[in-house]
Amino acid sequence: MNGPMIEARALTKRFGPFVAVDGIDFRIEPGEAFGFLGPNGAGKTSTMRMIGCVSPRSGGVLRVLGLDPTDDGPEIRARVGVVPQEDNLDTELTVWDNLMIYGRYFDLPRREIRERATELLEFVQLSDRRSSRVDPLSGGMKRRLTIARSLINRPELLLLDEPTTGLDPQARHLLWDRLYRLKRSGVTLVLTTHYMDEAEQLCDRLVIMDNAQIVAEGSPRQLIVDNVTREVVEVRLAIDADPAAEVAKLKRFGDRVEALADRVLVYTDDGDATAGEVASDGFDAASVLVRRASLEDVFLILTGRTLED
Repeated sequence: MNGPMIEARALTKRFGPFVAVDGIDFRIEPGEAFGFLGPNGAGKTSTMRMIGCVSPRSGGVLRVLGLDPTDDGPEIRARVGVVPQEDNLDTELTVWDNLMIYGRYFDLPRREIRERATELLEFVQLSDRRSSRVDPLSGGMKRRLTIARSLINRPELLLLDEPTTGLDPQARHLLWDRLYRLKRSGVTLVLTTHYMDEAEQLCDRLVIMDNAQIVAEGSPRQLIVDNVTREVVEVRLAIDADPAAEVAKLKRFGDRVEALADRVLVYTDDGDATAGEVASDGFDAASVLVRRASLEDVFLILTGRTLED
């Protein structure tokens, strides 16, 4: 494509009086991995459903693959792959049959579906499970099969809604590797997630959503550089400590201090030095940890809450 894969201007979605997406603007270029980061209820899934032509927009402009979802939904869906938040595989059928039947929805020749299914099972490392029923497969295997199924029509654009929610770390990293390979092959990826490490690993650019609006946009690294100090000192208070008093004392150690339910975050450009100052001051802490700043810190500073809130 010569233009953007997806472009939205003042995009809005309402459900009666409730505004799920409130006039957002974004642009996604061919070959990008683009993310929507935010907590549950921020408007991420509603945005993805409008892009995927399964939910009509309430207002604004939306173009997908240069087409209007309202008028060209079938053509867009034929060129897009979708990985929904919940796996919707036919658990009574085999892995192979799930791919074969899904391929028929795109009116593909049986020979092409067989060739494509063989390639995809190898790609997601499920060739040895070809004849297995889906029901007893692990969560990670089902997720990989769902991704393989979404690729049966060789989509130009792949939409992934919370692709690794509920998976163990090993399964998540395997999926990240498969998605990275897809991006290198030229597929444009659009994903929603509330895992900041996932967004940092996969996304070239992302927007942070909160309360149906976009509050920041940029590359993961640039968002951190623009909004947060280089490092964060996490201080866990002693059980018998006075939280208000201890937080007040910590404010002199960093550029910014945020008090959470179980710890206090001190934002600083030199974490080791700040941690040393806290320790030498006799601060009443159960533990002190130094880490680099993350997208979750960006979200906390921009919205006043964590991604899990």
